[in-house]
Amino acid sequence: MRYSQRWGGIAALTEAAAYAFGIGLGFTTLAPFLTNTLGPVEMVAFLADHQDLFYLWNQIILVLFGIALVVLVLALHARLQDGAPALMQSATAFGLIWAGLVLAAGMVFNIGTATVTALYSTDPAQAGSLWVAIDAVQTGLGGGNEIVGGLWTLLVSVAALRSGGLPKALNILGILAGAAGLVTVLPGLTDVGALFGLGQLVWFAGLAVVMLRTSPQAAAARPDSLVPQRSTTAL
Repeated sequence: MRYSQRWGGIAALTEAAAYAFGIGLGFTTLAPFLTNTLGPVEMVAFLADHQDLFYLWNQIILVLFGIALVVLVLALHARLQDGAPALMQSATAFGLIWAGLVLAAGMVFNIGTATVTALYSTDPAQAGSLWVAIDAVQTGLGGGNEIVGGLWTLLVSVAALRSGGLPKALNILGILAGAAGLVTVLPGLTDVGALFGLGQLVWFAGLAVVMLRTSPQAAAARPDSLVPQRSTTAL
C-alpha cells in the first residue's frame, strides 16, 4: 500500500504540473489557439509556425497526463476501496475510461497536427477544412466537455468523505471541481471547463501532498475527516 500511495502522490503531482504547464502556455504563446480567435486556415498556419511547441504541449497535457492518471486512479482505488467499495468501483471505472480518452485525444492531436501542417504547404484551404474535422474529434475526446473526468473526481471525493481517507477540505474541493466538470455538458456552459481545470489543478496538488505524506489510516484519523473508516459493507 505504501508503495502504491507514493507512486500515486507522484502521479498526482505530475497531473498538477501538467495542468500548470498547459494553462501557462494557454494564456501566453498558445492563447490564439485555445481562444478560437483564428479561422481554420489561420489556425493551421499557427500550428505550422509553432509545431514543435505544440508537440511538447500535447505530450505533457494529454499523453503524460493520461499515463499518470492511470497510476493515480489505481492508487486512489487502493486507498479508498475498503471504506466505500461500491462508489470506488464506479469511480475507478470512470477514471480509467477518462485516462483512455485523454490518451486517444493526444494521439489524434499528434497525427492530426502533422497531417494538416504537411498539407498546408500545398493546399491551405483543404488543410483548414481537415483541421476543423480533426479538432472536433480531438476536442470531443479530450475536453470539449468534462463529463467523465468530472464524474471520476466527484465520485472519488464522495467516497473519500464516506471513508475518511482524505482530508475533508480536499474532498469538498473535489466535489466542486467535479460538479463544474459535469456542468460543461449543458449548452452554453462549456466555458465552465476552465473552473474544472483550475479546481483540479489545486485538487491534484493537494492529493500529492496527502498521498506522499500520510497513510490512509492517518488520513482517516485526522480531525478534518468527515467520518471514521467504515467497513467493507459500506457504500
